[in-house]
Amino acid sequence: MSWRRRIEPLTRPLFKVFSRLTRSMTLGVRGLVVDKGGWVLLVEHTYLPGWYLPGGGVERGETAEAAVARELEEEAGIRIEGRPRLLSFHSNDHAFRGDHVLVYRVDHWSQCHLTSRGEIAAVQWFDPKNLPDSVTPATRARILEAMGQMEPDLRW
Repeated sequence: MSWRRRIEPLTRPLFKVFSRLTRSMTLGVRGLVVDKGGWVLLVEHTYLPGWYLPGGGVERGETAEAAVARELEEEAGIRIEGRPRLLSFHSNDHAFRGDHVLVYRVDHWSQCHLTSRGEIAAVQWFDPKNLPDSVTPATRARILEAMGQMEPDLRW
């Protein structure tokens, strides 16, 4: 057995701490919920201006799919039926070093009780061909990408 294999169990914890400090990463999810008419669901937060795709951070021990399902219920009162479809993966380094965002498309859903308390100011459906000016640039880009009107951008 090589010396590296013998010391690896001892050095692994140190390597993990070093990696987390130097390569830390956060992960967020957004849900592109589409109705039968092709309209998309957006939310307006109480603490940020503009319209966004509903979503948020993936919690420790949570899968990305579970996070998007949780966030859609909390922010938009949408319960996913079946599995969401992963559309894209983006780096959001300009906002926070090591941040990444997954975008899921949700075509099969049902309405449920919105569970967010004080975070969401409004939830509204929009025609993707006629989005309001107050849709954030990243949200507009993700919708256009999903509709095949724009090439996916690796940056958020």
